[in-house]
Amino acid sequence: MNDIGLAIFMLIGGIAAIIYCANVAVKNSLILASALGISNLVIGISLVSIGTDIPEIVNSIISCALGHGDIDVGDSVGSDLAQLTLVFGLLPILCGTIIKIGRKEMLIIGGCEILSLILIFTVVEKGYFTRLDAIFMICSFIVYLMVIYNVTKSDLLEKVDMMDLTEKFRSKKYHLTLAVLGFIGVAISSYVIITSIISLSSALGVHEYIIAFFILGIGTSLPELAVDVNAVKKKQYDLAIGDIIGSCIVDSTISIAIGQLLFPQKVTPELALPTILYTICISIVVITIVGIREKVDKKTGALFIGLYFGSYVILFTVLI
Repeated sequence: MNDIGLAIFMLIGGIAAIIYCANVAVKNSLILASALGISNLVIGISLVSIGTDIPEIVNSIISCALGHGDIDVGDSVGSDLAQLTLVFGLLPILCGTIIKIGRKEMLIIGGCEILSLILIFTVVEKGYFTRLDAIFMICSFIVYLMVIYNVTKSDLLEKVDMMDLTEKFRSKKYHLTLAVLGFIGVAISSYVIITSIISLSSALGVHEYIIAFFILGIGTSLPELAVDVNAVKKKQYDLAIGDIIGSCIVDSTISIAIGQLLFPQKVTPELALPTILYTICISIVVITIVGIREKVDKKTGALFIGLYFGSYVILFTVLI
């Protein structure tokens, strides 16, 4: 029992630490990039577009390096579902407002997200990743980014302002040091998270994919919630929605593939496929509803939250 308690403490502490360290790393990288004269557009496309997904990206690398590909897939797909339903649903409830969304933007970006999930399904169905699969996923992100860029160019510029950059610039060396320390902290926190999931899986007799999908998926989605609440409060609704679905696309391409590219791993399709299929179906439902209504209110938000917890039906009827 002590071992289980320690593993839970390490998991919670690791998630809190990785969120904090990722924020420090991205924030100081942005300040440094701005000081070096890099344009906001370039910063938006590179650093900010994947900044809130750094925890998933590092988790992918470390989990695959340790030979646990199921944790990589579980975290990425779990984050997809949590962001598109739980985070999306909480926004109008937490902010007390109706979020208006452009139909064209929602359908185009949402379509890219669904395609990326279908690609994951076809790969996981084989039961293993190859480096060619990983390369194809990463290249698909570039294609999606080009499509999304034409729809959300202005949002990429605005999104830089969503990060808290109010800290006074000190020196390039100072911010570089903090950025490096932040990324090192992310790596250490990720290692703690992965080892705690492995320990919990062994102690509780629960497959590590399930823990990664249902617990880690929520934990690594918290940075998106923080950024998007800030955006909604500033009435930058398209920006918030673009971040949610854009982060889902990063999770379904770069985050899941980067670790597999470096350390290709086997996965457990019997566990992964039901959750991936559920995520695809829910993505279609969410994008269709929002595309038709062009808004998300509290009732729709409650529906999306309910759709997230519907995934627990899979946990108790299919996975266990």
